[in-house]
Amino acid sequence: NLDPRSSPKAPSPPPVFFFCGLENMANPVAVFETTMGNIEAEIYLDRVPLTASNFIDLAQTGFYNGMHFHRVIPGFMNQFGCPHSKDPNSRQSGTGGPADGQFKNLKTGAMEPRFSGGNIKDECISRDTNAPGSLSMANCGSPNTGGSQFFMNVADNANLDWFSPGESKHPVFGKITKGYDVTQAISKVPTRDDNPRTPIMMKSVTIKM
Repeated sequence: NLDPRSSPKAPSPPPVFFFCGLENMANPVAVFETTMGNIEAEIYLDRVPLTASNFIDLAQTGFYNGMHFHRVIPGFMNQFGCPHSKDPNSRQSGTGGPADGQFKNLKTGAMEPRFSGGNIKDECISRDTNAPGSLSMANCGSPNTGGSQFFMNVADNANLDWFSPGESKHPVFGKITKGYDVTQAISKVPTRDDNPRTPIMMKSVTIKM
């Protein structure tokens, strides 16, 4: 009998490589560091690539850092993303957006425009509802007027869905996966005209790809 340790080895099978497209990759995660705690959210790059890419570009360029939540309503949502809110007492908070220009669509590779005050095209293609914990685009109430501002929903706000019968059209581009309790706490702080009496700053928004 042969010692099995000295037996010739069978040839190893050739390596197998798998190539995955974006549709098989995990979505990016946004980490919101606020003065009331941290929040994490999945960003739906696979479902609404234009809207998600716009948000990711703004976050990665530091656009959101140092802004404040300018409108919080318990049982409804927290609104954030206006550059005027770097001054927490600015009366212009809620009216601003990013500069006009371009950003890269991370799914298609195409360059997408920001226009007419930093607005992007409405992306009404994925039927995700404005559920508690969802992130959706804020706008001026008319088509193609969303830019940098968005809602963190703390209620079932299906009336905001782009596919709902009403006039409000707010596409969802993500969902909170950690820190929803922080989101709820922010919505319940004392306010004056929906603006927190004690400013709540966004220290940073970072993206984990």
